[in-house]
Amino acid sequence: MSRVTASTRPKILLDCDPGVDDMFAIFCALRYCDLVAVTSVAGNVGIEHTTYNALGILALAKASVPVHRGASRPLNGSDAVDARHVHGESGLGGVELPSFSGTTASDDAITALFDETAAGDVTVVAIGPLTNIALAIQQDPSWTSRIPRLVIMGGSTNSGNVTPHAEFNIWADPEAAAVVFDSGVHICMAGLNLTRQVTMGADEIATMHMSGSATGLAAAGALDFYSDFSLANYGVKRSAMHDPCAVLEVVRPDLFDRVGLSVNVETQGVYTRGMTVCDQRQNAAEADTDVLTRVDHDVLVPLIVDAAIEPTI
Repeated sequence: MSRVTASTRPKILLDCDPGVDDMFAIFCALRYCDLVAVTSVAGNVGIEHTTYNALGILALAKASVPVHRGASRPLNGSDAVDARHVHGESGLGGVELPSFSGTTASDDAITALFDETAAGDVTVVAIGPLTNIALAIQQDPSWTSRIPRLVIMGGSTNSGNVTPHAEFNIWADPEAAAVVFDSGVHICMAGLNLTRQVTMGADEIATMHMSGSATGLAAAGALDFYSDFSLANYGVKRSAMHDPCAVLEVVRPDLFDRVGLSVNVETQGVYTRGMTVCDQRQNAAEADTDVLTRVDHDVLVPLIVDAAIEPTI
């Protein structure tokens, strides 16, 4: 990462729902970016767990970054759904975070989103359901003009993971996703078609464990649990590193291939609710989303492992 220096580290705000792969994304944000704040949202687990996990992961990395608690349920007010069967009851695959004294900076993620991006030089990276982002847009539609880009982990150009057509983050709150995609904000989408190209398993677990660092040991334990889910369901003990891809796109956009597409979110379909409908026809509608299509696994994985072992240097 010699190309990222103290003067070139991008400023980001991370909106997340930790989550095993969110843990790795936080470590990447700390190592390669100027992480100005974290906002939590219900997603992989409930808001109490995602907020606690964000605080604990930052404490484990000995990083002083404010955490602001966000939305506890989807935009339409329905009960939140989660992915405990993938990430474990606490969200971190059974890894117990050491005790810490840090507390949330506020219970108002929306105000934090406004305040931290006021200067216009902070990229928002959203790697959970888009509830907080939609609430901010509804409260102040002009906010989108102050964000250089919104980079999201969500959606897919092809198949989903929670249904045949829908990826979890979009499916968990499709109404919020529709507000965001319809807002005119400059979106870069790291969907399943991209993130499934970046996987980690036994070799990376061993490397992180052998490092002996507190963050490396925690990351190894979380990934061990996470990849056991993949083994049980897909027959291979390797898991996609979905969320770190969104962070690393901000750091090294040159590593990613992309295409401009028109993207809409399905909110009504019986079989397609939560689908990101990507117009890939020859006579497609005008592009409104920067959709990532390809990245080199062999380049990205060492960056993720290095960040997990030593997130602050």
